[in-house]
Amino acid sequence: MKALSTAATGMLAQQLNVEVISNNIANMNTTGYKRRRAEFQDLLYQNIERVGANTSDSGSVSPSGIQVGVGVRASGVYRISEQGALQSTGNKFDIAINGNGYFHVQLPDGSDAYTRAGSFQIDQTGQLVTPEGFVVQPAVTIPQEALDVTINEQGEVQYNLTGQTTPSVAGQLNLAIFPNEIGLEAIGSNLMVESQASGSAALAAPGQAGYGTVFQGFLENSNVNAVSEITNLITAQRGYEMNSKVIQAADEMLQAANQLR
Repeated sequence: MKALSTAATGMLAQQLNVEVISNNIANMNTTGYKRRRAEFQDLLYQNIERVGANTSDSGSVSPSGIQVGVGVRASGVYRISEQGALQSTGNKFDIAINGNGYFHVQLPDGSDAYTRAGSFQIDQTGQLVTPEGFVVQPAVTIPQEALDVTINEQGEVQYNLTGQTTPSVAGQLNLAIFPNEIGLEAIGSNLMVESQASGSAALAAPGQAGYGTVFQGFLENSNVNAVSEITNLITAQRGYEMNSKVIQAADEMLQAANQLR
């Protein structure tokens, strides 16, 4: 009775599906979050009668054969990188990316990380940093006496000083793109790091060919759609219930066989 183990794989698959959906819903209000989707594949098949096998000495063959599947498995959890809505915050150090690209930040151990969450701040030295204090790369330092800070769509950071008519340039923000951004490894805190699957980062100023632009005073919302996620959750829950019914039916069949005299 393979139905027991087959249905068990279905329950495990739907359990993973619910876990992915629950993480999406939990991050509905996370800045720059990209929703995930679980993908599944069928498992190997038992060939009771192989497709195309000879069925007689005259050369006739089986047109379909008899194959019985043994269940399902997860093949991956994909990140859907569609653009999230831009929300105005009025904070001059909030920066949203419209289009392709990730902000480049440096972790305390000197390694590189990348993020779509542009909720930046200024540390005690005037450097532009993430809420955790990780320095945005290339480093941008704004003097304490700066009266105003503006960031244009090409990522150039400018500020004004008292008595100065021409703005000074504090630095230039860059964006990173990857051959396969889905291959980036999430490490939490809205940060991702390179992997073999993602390929190496290509850095350039915003607005270049293939790169998005940046908007000061905005943040990119999560791209999670609540209605879609709830619908997917109901579907996954029903799939889990149906697989449990298969296990129950298989158990009743085995019970009936055990009661034969």
